[in-house]
Amino acid sequence: MKSIFILLSFILGTFAACSVLTLTPAYFAWPIESVLNLNDEGEVSDERYSFSFDAKGIYYEEFQDSLAYLDRKLRIIRDVQGYYFITGAKFKNVYVFRAYDGAMVLNNKILISESGVQNPAFNQRSPHIELIDGDKKVKLTHEGIEGNKK
Repeated sequence: MKSIFILLSFILGTFAACSVLTLTPAYFAWPIESVLNLNDEGEVSDERYSFSFDAKGIYYEEFQDSLAYLDRKLRIIRDVQGYYFITGAKFKNVYVFRAYDGAMVLNNKILISESGVQNPAFNQRSPHIELIDGDKKVKLTHEGIEGNKK
């Protein structure tokens, strides 16, 4: 009898150790975008969300210029699933990142305009992120432009 109790305790303990605490539902969206100035070192930070990262890599990826970030602003919003959408004036793309292990990891690069957006703005339109540039409106998900089959 004692051995059965020990075996059952071991089995229950094993299953309990394998399960992961999951808190659902969880909602990660930011209600409005953040417009962040880059400092001289190419970093942005937002006190409201206790958020910061080095953005030089995005500017190099977008413009192939290591100093393209000077005197620029990034527009950032977070969707309900926790993806960060990032773009800026003259960007051709919207960059979609996930936070992972203390880093921002690129999930997707969405081509918006070959000529670049002029005055972009993000809106939360759950379950989408809406990108507005002048009269043009595009619905985005972390996978791309809603309705595009790529």
